[in-house]
Amino acid sequence: MSHILHPMRKARLQRSELAVPASNPAMIDKAADGPADYVFLDLEDAIAPSEKVQARKNAIQALNDIDWRARGKTVSVRINGLDTHYMYRDVVDVMEQAGDRVDTLLVPKVGVTGDLYMVEALVNQIEQARGFSTRVGLEALIETALGMANVEAIARFGGRLEALHFGVADFAASMRARTTNIGGLNPHYPGDQWHASISRMVVACRAYGLRAIDGPFGDFSDPEGYKDGANRAAALGCEGKWAIHPSQISLANEVFSPPEAEVTRARRIIEELRKAEAMGKGAAQLDGRMIDAASERMAMNVLVLADAIAAR
Repeated sequence: MSHILHPMRKARLQRSELAVPASNPAMIDKAADGPADYVFLDLEDAIAPSEKVQARKNAIQALNDIDWRARGKTVSVRINGLDTHYMYRDVVDVMEQAGDRVDTLLVPKVGVTGDLYMVEALVNQIEQARGFSTRVGLEALIETALGMANVEAIARFGGRLEALHFGVADFAASMRARTTNIGGLNPHYPGDQWHASISRMVVACRAYGLRAIDGPFGDFSDPEGYKDGANRAAALGCEGKWAIHPSQISLANEVFSPPEAEVTRARRIIEELRKAEAMGKGAAQLDGRMIDAASERMAMNVLVLADAIAAR
């Protein structure tokens, strides 16, 4: 193990992340009462230019009127991109008027570390000016070729950064990939065409202590396709996935929750290793298989998640 380690910067339960257009207050109210671990109020892609200002006002009102934390939810706001004139006002208005009520800001189309620096500088100054005791986190969407080319540097960015998300639709457009699917398999490609990209992002996250979240699956009439995509992301190390429709929330929660049998086995691994340790041994056997310190680390990942779910 390297002497240089980057522990998890901020642990949050993020199995399911519901995207809610802030232009629709009724949908925001339903999201607050729903089963998603995470809700992000969208000011970016889901909002037409003519609705941007009102959507921002709606998001601020929802942050102040709804006690998201009491409902067991993390609430985020996806601001507009740095290439638009909406971004600075998103950050200033949300932070000044609800900066002690929002948990994170989701920054879209992050391409270089300077993008995060700009947002963080604004957030720092507003929190100081307002005297907020809370600390808003940042999350970055990796959804352009530039962002993926710089993903390791972005993950190393310190400060408030907590998580990276893979934005498959904009990434496909940026790569000029021959597909119009959002997150589904491409019949012309043998396997999952996003495997390498998601894997690279996850490696960067785990190296530098960030959460790794998979993005949307566009066909909400295909629950099995969604689950297949979620399972592939989970196998690569993602700990959650977006839901663009309420029907996808339970699917994400199911896939990213360890089954009871897995939790039971994890507890048995810890028990057997503790017995072996008491006997001066570094390894043990369980059900005919060798287990050791690496097995313990994998088992602890399962138990930490199970405990977080139980605490929710």
